[in-house]
Amino acid sequence: MALPNVFTKEVSVDIIDRIGHLKADTQLKWGKMSVAQMLAHCNITYEMTYEDIHPKPNALIKFILKMIVKNSVTSEVPYKQNLSTASQFIIKETKNFEFEKKRLIDFIIITQQLGENHFDGKESHSFGVMNKTEWNNMFYKHLNHHLNQFGV
Repeated sequence: MALPNVFTKEVSVDIIDRIGHLKADTQLKWGKMSVAQMLAHCNITYEMTYEDIHPKPNALIKFILKMIVKNSVTSEVPYKQNLSTASQFIIKETKNFEFEKKRLIDFIIITQQLGENHFDGKESHSFGVMNKTEWNNMFYKHLNHHLNQFGV
């Protein structure tokens, strides 16, 4: 079962529409984050893709991530509810809902505009070189998981 393709306009518009249904006080179905923290959490994936603001793992850690974590992040198998996350993805501080929402929408638009060919063979922050399907699955699965967490 192939996941929806985030590199297509149709899927990107659908995701953005789902984000548009979120409000600053939207309640979660499971987990601990506020909706603003969830948006900030989702932005980290894109920050690691587009911005050089997160420390890169050393060679040993990157090897471990590639061998143990990569498949669960890039496969088509959905994440389970209440799955623990890597420490760099944990958001504890209060975040600005509108700011994080706009950032996430902007990242989704940039990703769609760059297209799948831009990502095919691109090196990820943590997993080494990935193909366009792995990039798509990573982006879509993570967003879908958290949008479902907040009922949109």
